[in-house]
Amino acid sequence: MYSTRTVGLAPAFRQAALKPRHVARNPVLRNLFAKRTVQTESLPPSAEQQILNQQRLRRPSSPHFTIYQPQLTWLGSIANRITGVGLSVLLYGYALAYLVAPSTFDSTHVVEYIGSLPDAVKYAGKVILAAPFAFHSWNGLRHLSWDMGKFLTLKGAYASGYAVLAATAISTVALVLM
Repeated sequence: MYSTRTVGLAPAFRQAALKPRHVARNPVLRNLFAKRTVQTESLPPSAEQQILNQQRLRRPSSPHFTIYQPQLTWLGSIANRITGVGLSVLLYGYALAYLVAPSTFDSTHVVEYIGSLPDAVKYAGKVILAAPFAFHSWNGLRHLSWDMGKFLTLKGAYASGYAVLAATAISTVALVLM
C-alpha cells in the first residue's frame, strides 16, 4: 500500500482541497462557500470616537492592582496621599465653616461641644485625628530624607517604612493620651 507521500500526490490533494475549481467557476457555489464570514459596514467619522471610548471603558484600569503583591513602599505612598487629602479637607472645611458662621465655630463653642461628648467618642475622635496626622508627619520626614539621598536602597526604604509605622503608633498613643 502506497502512501500519498511516496507517490507524490500530497501537493495535488492539498491543491484540490484548498482551491476547488468547481466552486470558483460556479457563482451559486461561490456565494454558498463565501470566504468572508465577517460583515463590515461603513460608519461615519463621529462613530469612531464613540467606539474608541467604549473600548477604553472595557480596558483594565491598571495591571499593577492585580499582578503585583502589595509592598510597603507603595502602600506608604498611597496612605501618605490619602492622609494628606483627609487632613486638608478637615482643615479647609473647618476654616470655611468658621468663615460662614464665626460665632458657631469659635473656640469656646467647639470646646463646650467636645466637652459634652462621652469619653469613648472623645478618644475615638482623637485617634481618628491623631493617626493620620502622625503618619503624614513622619512619612513627610521620610520623604525629606529621600530628597537628601538617604535610605534609597531597598533595605533602607523598608527600614524607614517600618520606622515610620512604629513612630506613628507611638505618636498616636501619645497624642490620644494627652
